[in-house]
Amino acid sequence: MGDLAVRALRAVLALVLAGTVCVQALMLWVLVSGNDPEDGSLPLTPLRVIVVLGMVSAQVTLVSVWRLVTMARRGTVFSHAAFRYVDAVIGAIVAAALLWFVVTAINAPGQRDDPGVTVIMGGIGLAILGVALIVFVLRTLLGQAVARDVEAARMQAELDEVI
Repeated sequence: MGDLAVRALRAVLALVLAGTVCVQALMLWVLVSGNDPEDGSLPLTPLRVIVVLGMVSAQVTLVSVWRLVTMARRGTVFSHAAFRYVDAVIGAIVAAALLWFVVTAINAPGQRDDPGVTVIMGGIGLAILGVALIVFVLRTLLGQAVARDVEAARMQAELDEVI
């Protein structure tokens, strides 16, 4: 990876991480202080808790991507250690999808006149799960690359013995 690309990606990751921490702090402050201007149209407390949990899933993804970028920069991304971070990303995406389905369920009673909104929200949840499946496929490709790298190292060792 190029130095400019790594710096740019790390800057974006740091900004998004800082933003999620700020949103979490504000949501927790509103929950703890009781300054909730809830008018009763939506149960805002559960939605705020879901937002805080959603930010946790985003933060797990951001930290994992940061670690993977570090491994790629060092040339160690094709190792078994990378699986831990890829698995964390997959888990975080699945958690985000499940949280989105909970938001959809909370919002559904208010959409009785227009159930299409609930269907669209459910479709968005499925799309989020689709992203998790794409990352899972990429994890499988990483596994194949690691296996090939291990095999190449073994063959190189055998060749070194012959020479």
